[in-house]
Amino acid sequence: MFTRVNGVRLLGGMARALFLVLILAVSSSATIRYTVSLADREGHMFGVEMTVPGVRGELLVQMPAWNALYQVRDFAHRVQNLRAEDGNARALSVTKLDKLTWRITGAGEVTIRYAVLWDDRGPFASQLDNEHAFLNLAMVLVYVPSRRGEDIHLALAEVPERWSVATAMRPATGTHTFTAPNYDVLVDSPIRAGEMEIFSFEENGARIRVAATGTNWNAGDLEAMLRKIVGYQTKLMADVPFEEFLFIYHFGRGGGGMEHADSTAIWSGSGERSAGVSAHEFFHLWNVKRIRPKSLEPVDYTGEQYTRALWFAEGVTSTYASFTQVRTGLITERRFYDDLARQINSLQSRPARQWQSVEQASLDAWYEKYDLHRRPENSISYYNKGQLLGVLLDVLIRDVTDNRRSLDDVLRDLNERYAKRGLWYEDSEGIRESVERVTGQSFESFFRRYVAGTEELPYADVLGRAGLEVGTGGERVSIEEMPRPTDKQRRIRDGLLQGTNQGPAN
Repeated sequence: MFTRVNGVRLLGGMARALFLVLILAVSSSATIRYTVSLADREGHMFGVEMTVPGVRGELLVQMPAWNALYQVRDFAHRVQNLRAEDGNARALSVTKLDKLTWRITGAGEVTIRYAVLWDDRGPFASQLDNEHAFLNLAMVLVYVPSRRGEDIHLALAEVPERWSVATAMRPATGTHTFTAPNYDVLVDSPIRAGEMEIFSFEENGARIRVAATGTNWNAGDLEAMLRKIVGYQTKLMADVPFEEFLFIYHFGRGGGGMEHADSTAIWSGSGERSAGVSAHEFFHLWNVKRIRPKSLEPVDYTGEQYTRALWFAEGVTSTYASFTQVRTGLITERRFYDDLARQINSLQSRPARQWQSVEQASLDAWYEKYDLHRRPENSISYYNKGQLLGVLLDVLIRDVTDNRRSLDDVLRDLNERYAKRGLWYEDSEGIRESVERVTGQSFESFFRRYVAGTEELPYADVLGRAGLEVGTGGERVSIEEMPRPTDKQRRIRDGLLQGTNQGPAN
């Protein structure tokens, strides 16, 4: 494998990892300044100016190849007319070295200007039009590979007077200006500008801000829903690892959500239909943004970054979106069972489950942009199977500990052992070790057979331990409560639905 350092390719994943660690360890020594103009709304063109101080004869800049989705989308193909000048406004030589990289010859303060075209809807893209601007900044802003760790100042220019601006970045002096401690934090902080309703509240010690626009939503209902989600998940994790969290909503056409460390961007058909995605994206602030596999750190913007742990990072986050809704009354127990049955039916309908493990599905995430790969005979979903594995693990942990421990304890263990210490876990191995720490039991067979392997998931056996029956009607399964569960089965089922860890009465 090759890696790219300042436009030069180097052999070996180890060389790439070492280089990235070194550049991210650089202490801030200067401030790189960006100005993004929203003037050309008709042409959907963001105008970018970047000023880099302290250049010593040569400057290399790159545009990320991927962001938001596990897909190489080569954002540089949207860049037009990149040019540069020095502090005396003299034009500098600019040479494009490859599809991502430009070399600029000059010294002192260097200013780069270019335009970038974006008119794509949704939380995984960027867009500028007469209604709004939405910026995933890795899709808009080039960076200096060797200086990713330096302070950032960002200003939005030519913002219509009637528009508000919402982002999780810290405000700076001046209108529509913001700061970030480095490029990684900058591009993990999307911006929405436009006419929108903005409100805030506090729940369980968490300060929450909401910026919403579109149709079919009500601020009071949205706040009530978010209070349940935020209150439950912060209590579950016993942690509020942010100063303020921002929900950005667009209600109407489109769907999906994108997680960020201190914010999320969500497109949903209506306010009432946004509970699941809101619970999923908020839980991501722990699982994947802070409780993070080592294979995803540090971020390499130049190409694919492979991990076997998306089944946990994404799939188990879906488990907790479902747990959050049923445990807070946002959905009924019947809806929880029906959704669980749908997840089982979905996995069983994909012949690829017989040969593709959920770890391999995680590695193959980079194929998802290809229609052929998404066919049932060619792949499974790490979201889908990961969600089912999360439920089965919860039941098994409760069973072997007599309902005194659960998957909740695993998430808290990972948060304490890794996230709060600035450490990262070793993909599926790190998850297995955490489960075994919590239970005192070996889960080697479970992970070998169902995570790394492709054996059929033991739905009936495991769910039966929670007093649930998996019935079949034709080719579809359904889930019902057993009419006469044992005391232990009832405790496990109640724990699953209520999020409690309570053993038998003494």
